[in-house]
This record gives sequence, structure tokens and C-alpha cells, in this order.
Amino acid sequence: MPSISLAVRTASHFSRSTTKTYFNLARSFSTTYRRNEINKVFPSAAEAIKDMKSDTTLLCGGFGLSGVPDTLINEVKKNPSITGLTAVSNNAGVVGGGLGLLLESKQVKKMIASYVGENKVLESMFLKGEIELELTPQGTLAERCRAGGAGIPAFYTPAAFGTVVQTGELALRHNPDGTVAQYSTPRDVKVFNGKSYVMEEAIHADYAFIKAHKADRLGNIQFRYAAQNFNGAMARNAKCTIVEAEHIVEVGEIGPTAIHVPGIYVDRVVQSTAPKGIEKIVNAKEPGDVLGSGEQGSKRERIVRRAAKEFKNGMYANLGIGMPMLAPSFVDPSVEVQLQSENGILGLGPYPQKGQEDPDLINAGKETVTLAPGAACFGSEESFGMIRAGKINLTILGAMQVSARGDLANWMLPGKVKGFGGAMDLVSNPQATKVVVTMEHTDKKGRPKILKQCEFPLTGKACVSRIITDLCVFDVDFTEGLTLIELADGVTVDEVRAKTDAPFKCADEIKPML
Repeated sequence: MPSISLAVRTASHFSRSTTKTYFNLARSFSTTYRRNEINKVFPSAAEAIKDMKSDTTLLCGGFGLSGVPDTLINEVKKNPSITGLTAVSNNAGVVGGGLGLLLESKQVKKMIASYVGENKVLESMFLKGEIELELTPQGTLAERCRAGGAGIPAFYTPAAFGTVVQTGELALRHNPDGTVAQYSTPRDVKVFNGKSYVMEEAIHADYAFIKAHKADRLGNIQFRYAAQNFNGAMARNAKCTIVEAEHIVEVGEIGPTAIHVPGIYVDRVVQSTAPKGIEKIVNAKEPGDVLGSGEQGSKRERIVRRAAKEFKNGMYANLGIGMPMLAPSFVDPSVEVQLQSENGILGLGPYPQKGQEDPDLINAGKETVTLAPGAACFGSEESFGMIRAGKINLTILGAMQVSARGDLANWMLPGKVKGFGGAMDLVSNPQATKVVVTMEHTDKKGRPKILKQCEFPLTGKACVSRIITDLCVFDVDFTEGLTLIELADGVTVDEVRAKTDAPFKCADEIKPML
């Protein structure tokens, strides 16, 4: 029978060994040697997607051609066995590029996007019933992606209340003859503090394709300028996030405060090999060169010069594409305004000089831009947080139609599919953000664009506070209607009445526009 002393010595030995084992194990997690065993870098895009499944949901970062994961998309194109994808992206690429490649190869069965833009392939496929398209306001799309990654199943947003998105009258799928085969689902509406909000469900994805400027083997990533756009929110969302990086760097080379997405969200990293493109190169020009010549140029200049008066010192403003983007050229230099772009820039500068274009610096119209001193870049989800919260003092937008009570229609013409973009979010808080519309008074056929009620699908209800046209300026009261406050030189009240399909009052003193 073993002695008591032997038993004690044996127990003591195992006790010391166990303690030492646990101590060494704990210590090993803090050593550089052990951390280096975490290596998320894959040798190629082909290896990174080799186990990708069909009939799954794929998030793709990017805005226009900026921040698009082309290397990974091109690799999926090489694998025609991957089919039935539900692709989620702000816009569905362009013809011959980005997600446009997967549309052409019929590997995508459903597209969730905010903007179709000039992608005629997607527009044609949708109208012929070859693909399902779920158009979503841009800010709502960004928040659906963010919420899905944050464990939030649904949320309420003011964007799209009173539109086809809320009422469920948005076409999702067509029959081959062009008739609507399926409409969207009506959204739940709830009132908070006297204001109506629309409930939207989060998006949950199987895969996310992300474009980064830098990544390390731990999966930490950094974006460059406006290429962050949707990439940050989408990177945090998916079960499998695959990042293509322009530069794969050593651990520690990206400073702790410079990491935009921590490695915990990233599963695989590959070297980006696809060249970066620019959708719309726009260079700095004299205002007269942009506005055009003749009567048309004169009309545009009148509108833009008047719109420039809307800027007040210290404002934060968001400008729609087209004429609104030209207004800052006519602002007095003594007036300091910070321009925000919904793709993730606060502090937009002028268009670049020729040869100075940067593919990672574009505005909401996908045009090349520069940054003003003190500018900041961030993700689309933060950009639209600013917008919905009313931090933007002024937004100037174009329009197809405006009603007497300030309803706005600017996203769809019959037979065309363009998408909402960010407009539904921009007009969602008119109590805090003044919405000004700039447009010609009549369309190309001479028909009024200011109506009793809008005939086209609405972007927002009771949101436009001021209308600036080539003929006049109206103030809009959401209850009382239109008041004529300014007239262009040589224009009479009778001419305005003849070209306006809505009743209006005249101010006690009607001032000249300029």
C-alpha cells in the first residue's frame, strides 16, 4: 500500500504541472509568435471563393465605380456554377463592369439596390421579367446593412413615408410582357412624437465582398477617402466577409486609430488586382462653360444664381446632381458653407483640374471632386445618420414635379427605371432640413411641372419649402400652398399663372429674382 507521503508528493507534482500548463497556455496567447498563427490572407481570389455557394445573399461594397470589389466579382464571373445570387449593392455596377458582369452572366436572380442609374442591362432585364429588383432608399439600404451586422432585426425610419415604398405599390418583378408580376410588401407605420415612421427589416448576408485600401493578416482594414461608402457597414454584416485590399501590410502598420473595420469582422483577405475606374470625369471649368449658351444657358444661370442666395454663413448643405451642384460657384467668398455628399464626404471641394482626378474622390453623382481643407470622410451609414437627424441645414434638389403642398417627385419617369438614390432620406426631415427645388418651370413639351398634385411617384410628401425656376420663386406652405415671392426680369404674374397648374397667392411685395 503506497505511503501517505508518496501520495502527497504525487498530488503536488500534478498540481504544479497543471498550474504551469495553464500559465504557459495563457502566456502564449499574448506572445507575438502565437498571434502570427492568425493569418486571414488567402493566396488568390480563386481560393477565397472556392467554397462559395449558390442561392445565397451577397453584399458588394462600392458607390459608382469607387470602392467596388472588382477582383472578387470577376472571380465569381469565372465560376458560372455559382448562380441564384441575391446581390445587395448601392448600384448594380455598370454595363460590362462590377456587378453588371454577374447580371449579364445571369448569376444574379435578385438585386437589392438604391439606384439603377445608367445600367441599361439591369433596366432591360427588370422590365422583361428576367430579374427581381428591390429598390430601396439609399439611407435605408445603408442602415439595413448596418443593422443586420449589429444584431438589430428591424428599425423605424422617416424616409419613404407616403411613397410607394411604404404603401407596397413598388414593382418587384415583371412578366415577360411588361406587366407587374409582384409588388412589394406594405411597410408597418408607427408614430413617434407626432411624426410617422416606416419600419424596415435588416438585411442578413451570407457573403460580403469588400474593397479596402489596406489590410493586414489579422483582417484589420482601412479605407481611402470616399471609397469607404457601403464597405464598412457591409463588412460587419456577413457570415463570411472577404476583403480585397490594394495593399496587404504587416500587423501594426495600420495604426489602432486608423483601422476602420477591426479584423473580428473579416474572414478572408486577398490581393486586389483589378484596376480602379472613374465613372464620370468632371474637371474644373468656368461657370459659363458648364451652364451652356443661348436661351437654355441663360435659364440655367438664372436658376443657379438665385439658388446660390440660399446659402448662409456656417451652413451644412447637401446638393443634388445637375444644377444644384453648380450653385456654390456663385456664392460670395465671404460665405463659408460645408458641403456634404451622401456617399461619405463632409467638406466637398471644387471639381479637380485635368490630370488631378482621384477614383476614390467622387460626389453623389459619381463625378470627380476634391476635398476642401478640414474635410472628413466616413461611411454611408454615418452620412445618412447626419441627414435623417437634421444636421444638414439645407438640401437643394432637382425635380420632375412639385405639388402645391410641397410634395416632390424626382425619381421615376414612366417606362424608365432609375431608382431613389438618397433623395427620400434627404427630404425626410423638412422641419430641420430646408428643401429647395431648382428646375425649369415647364418640361420640354411646355407642360407645367408645378401641379395641384404630382402625377409621378413621390419622393416625399410635404417636404419642399421653396421652388426656384427660370420664371420665379415660390414659397411653399404645407397647409396653405404656394406664395409667389419673386419674379424673373421681364416675367409677369399672368405668365406664371399660365404655366403653373396649381393655384398660388402673391406676396404683398413681389421682389426681383436677382
